[in-house]
Amino acid sequence: MGCWRSKLEPQGRKSKEIEEIYKVNKKEGKEKEAEKKEPSPVAPRGKIKVKFDQRVTAKYDIKALIGKGSFSRVVRVEHRITKQPYAIKMLDRVRGKEVFESELQVLRRVSHQYIIQLIEVFESTSKVYMVMELATGGELFDRIIAKGSFTETDATRVLYMVLDGVKYLHSLGITHRDLKPENLLYYHPGSDSKILITDFGLSSTRKSADSHMDTTCGTSEYIAPEVLAKQPYTSQVDMWAVGVIGYILLSGTMPFDDDNKSRLYKTILKGKYSYKSEYWKDVSEEAKDFIDNLLLVDPNIRMTASQALKHSWIMSKAATASNKNLHRTISQNLLRRQSTRSSLKSATSRQSAKSLRSEHRHVLPEEIDALHRDPQIRAEIRSLSSRTNTPAKSPASSSS
Repeated sequence: MGCWRSKLEPQGRKSKEIEEIYKVNKKEGKEKEAEKKEPSPVAPRGKIKVKFDQRVTAKYDIKALIGKGSFSRVVRVEHRITKQPYAIKMLDRVRGKEVFESELQVLRRVSHQYIIQLIEVFESTSKVYMVMELATGGELFDRIIAKGSFTETDATRVLYMVLDGVKYLHSLGITHRDLKPENLLYYHPGSDSKILITDFGLSSTRKSADSHMDTTCGTSEYIAPEVLAKQPYTSQVDMWAVGVIGYILLSGTMPFDDDNKSRLYKTILKGKYSYKSEYWKDVSEEAKDFIDNLLLVDPNIRMTASQALKHSWIMSKAATASNKNLHRTISQNLLRRQSTRSSLKSATSRQSAKSLRSEHRHVLPEEIDALHRDPQIRAEIRSLSSRTNTPAKSPASSSS
């Protein structure tokens, strides 16, 4: 029984406040009545001027736009019968072919508490609609900045969930290849929310985690040295990315950070990073050891997901992990990064997170080809190859 239907008349003369309430109730009543009408195939909110397949709108009520890309849209929907909220990722079948094929290949196989769940799929001649569980807790960056406190224990909890999900993926021969904080979503806004690994558009499925890949892909600040070197690589590239994520979780800074891509890639190839005392003075040596064993240039000695889960810092969690509040350091660093790299004079925490995210872009194969013409880069690659006993790949590309 909806409150909007109530028509209780007040005794005596109506006050201005009550009149305003009536106006609101009347407006809400009209909106509710409109919702009962046959649904339009066009999303009512967010000015999404795209028609949805009638099979989709017959089953789901399109509520709001969540995000959009060059060939995709993500909308919040509600199941018409159960009222359960979901997210629908709509992709252009032609321009987004590689992305949706990779994502569907993975999501149809996986079932894990820390990986976004695919509910069902609708396909038409021009579009693919992927119905997935809805994560309402926001991105990892946003939660870190907004949270009143953040300790090493909090960091180990996040990393445990990520590692558990990655271990599961690797056991199936799946490599994510684009792990980063913006692809890690909280399931709900509560403090006890789990993390969900999302966005499998760049993922690769092989027979085993040890199978080699050679496609140049990933996000610049999170890309592993062996990918930059055009060496055949394994699922260990995900573990490098987890190391970068861990570094950010504990300091609010990037381990490899340079506006100049050539210099950035050189530092990644060298595995050159540091722990500046102003940011890391309150972080335990055990936490740094965890990072060090992930940000190893040689993937053969880099920790696997299984090994990382057994690292003393992750296993002990609250027992030995520092409970020093790192929130001020982390949030200030993220805000500082935003203020120095943005023309905005002030920023909210969400704007800060978005600014940091906006700098992260996918690496282009031609960009790496150009880098390989740099004599210094070639020297770093030869050095890396000699250390890992893996020859650098020729400019000719492969398919996976």
